[in-house]
Amino acid sequence: MKPSFKDNDNLLFEWFCKGLKYFMLALLGVALAFVVSHTFGAYMIVGLLLSAGLWLWVVRIAISLACLFAIAMIVESWS
Repeated sequence: MKPSFKDNDNLLFEWFCKGLKYFMLALLGVALAFVVSHTFGAYMIVGLLLSAGLWLWVVRIAISLACLFAIAMIVESWS
C-alpha cells in the first residue's frame, strides 16, 4: 500500500546527508588510527596522520559539504 503523501525529498540534501555521514566516519577512523598508532609507538603513522596534506583534503571536503548544504537549502526554499 502506498502512502498518501508525496515523498518530496531534495536529492542534494540526501547527498549532503550521505556525504556528512561518511565524512564523520572517516574522521572517526583517522582519530582511532591516531590513538592506536600513538599507543603502540608507531610514530611514522602518527606523522602521516598529522601531515598538512591530509588535513588540507579534510578541509576541502568539509568546505565542499558546507557548500552542498547551502545549495540544498537554497533549492529547498525555492520549491
